[in-house]
Amino acid sequence: MGSTMENGDMIGGDKLILRGLKFHGFHGVKPEERVLGQKFLIDVDAWMDLRAAGKSDQLSDTISYTDIYRIVKEVVEGTPYNLLESVAQQFASSTLSKHSRISAVRVKIGKPHVAVHGPLDSLGVEILRRRGVDTLK
Repeated sequence: MGSTMENGDMIGGDKLILRGLKFHGFHGVKPEERVLGQKFLIDVDAWMDLRAAGKSDQLSDTISYTDIYRIVKEVVEGTPYNLLESVAQQFASSTLSKHSRISAVRVKIGKPHVAVHGPLDSLGVEILRRRGVDTLK
């Protein structure tokens, strides 16, 4: 289990996974996005060693999914940003600073309701941030 990187992606290792989180936020550069808001779809991967938790069966040896969920909620439903890149960065920074056992975090943010002429599921961004590379710690 390691944090070997190839093409900017994690290879192997344990991680916490949160999928399909839905929040209403007010991010965007268009005035209507700031006034009416819109739905955001979030997926999160948080890499950390889960061996101790697997052996002990104790929550204290891992990080509760609800802790990560709360950070996503605070960021997405909080201060509006122009860019999804900024929303993703704020979440990644908060997660890495609040949870020292997390070695890397990936966040994917999608906007399912965008003014694009054509069928789509969502448009968005995905970032990967690693402790020690993308943080001062």
